[in-house]
Amino acid sequence: MNTINIEKTAITEAEQLQQIARKTFYEAFAHNNDEKNLQTYIEEGFAIDKLTEELKDDNTEFYFAKIDEEVIGYLKLNFGAAQTELKDHDAVEIQRIYVLKEFHGKKVGQVLYDKAIEVAKKRNADFVWLGVWEENPRAIRFYEKNGFVEFDKHIFKLGDEEQTDIMMKLKLKE
Repeated sequence: MNTINIEKTAITEAEQLQQIARKTFYEAFAHNNDEKNLQTYIEEGFAIDKLTEELKDDNTEFYFAKIDEEVIGYLKLNFGAAQTELKDHDAVEIQRIYVLKEFHGKKVGQVLYDKAIEVAKKRNADFVWLGVWEENPRAIRFYEKNGFVEFDKHIFKLGDEEQTDIMMKLKLKE
């Protein structure tokens, strides 16, 4: 397999971000969610104006995973007030790591994850945290393998359905 390159996403790449975000979210969750709720979330959560605002936000960073200029996955990090839950200035939230299904098992997620940890360390964060759907054992195992531990749960709304996310964190310093 060719080299996986990680590049910070530019504001001018909002449409590419929208395409990869919608496709990977659908691939990840279509098989065990209501289609209407899924489509509502995809339309609202990945609307071009919403993504453009997030790209402009200094407390949010997106990174593309690319092979030969093709976007095959992405990472979304939140800092400070942009964090969805904790809003801890000593923490970094990994809000999203998504990879196209055809690239699962090819270390793309690990490369994106490694980038997240590199960014968190550069920002001198005490810890990294995230929420992962309790019915996504593959993702839970991935984070556990990387040293994350469960510390709480929270509700994630997908359309009119409430789902439980396991909140996990990784200490970067003692």
